[in-house]
Amino acid sequence: MARILLTAGPTRSYVDDVRFLSNGSSGRMAQALAKKAIDRGHCVTIVTGPVAIKYPSKARVRQVMTTKEMLEACLEELPNHDGVIAAAAPCDFEPIRKHHGKIPRQQASLELMLRPTVDVIATLSKKASDQQWIVAFALEVDAMHARALEKITTKQCHLIVVNDLSAIDSTTTAVTVYDQTHACVGGTRGSKQAVAAWLIRLFEKQFVKSGIKPKPRT
Repeated sequence: MARILLTAGPTRSYVDDVRFLSNGSSGRMAQALAKKAIDRGHCVTIVTGPVAIKYPSKARVRQVMTTKEMLEACLEELPNHDGVIAAAAPCDFEPIRKHHGKIPRQQASLELMLRPTVDVIATLSKKASDQQWIVAFALEVDAMHARALEKITTKQCHLIVVNDLSAIDSTTTAVTVYDQTHACVGGTRGSKQAVAAWLIRLFEKQFVKSGIKPKPRT
């Protein structure tokens, strides 16, 4: 049995008190992962952005809105978990300046200056102990997965799960999984429920049942 910290859904970066930047992540993949993990006897804590779905009743759920809030919640939860499955799609950019109130529609044009948000996965990887494992998700359009392979190094994850744009707000997906050496450890496609079941079994083999501790990140 593992204690799993699971991130889910999108986050929001507010332009003013009404409007925000976000993405189309539905949280369905994380929902499926949580269900399959619980079915196999694992304890799951979900840190989720705003979604329209319901998570399994046996999962402990923390609601957040922004990327900063997601990171803060995860840092609080990290010491009490064996590993992290980072299936969320946090907003990567935020306005440098948030406008108070609501920007009038009458403006002829609107320019937004953006800056990167905090990097949830990279920060968690730095804070994690050598006994904790980190699995990242990456949505990529590059068929060679070059950027995803770069991410597993720069973010210091143990595994990275790569999917493509077709997964956004869909009930199906296709994934390919790579390890720290950039070796492909497997792949599958199908409903998100079926893919989630396959992924949980893979994570068990890699981190839980083998009894092998994750290799220290360098």
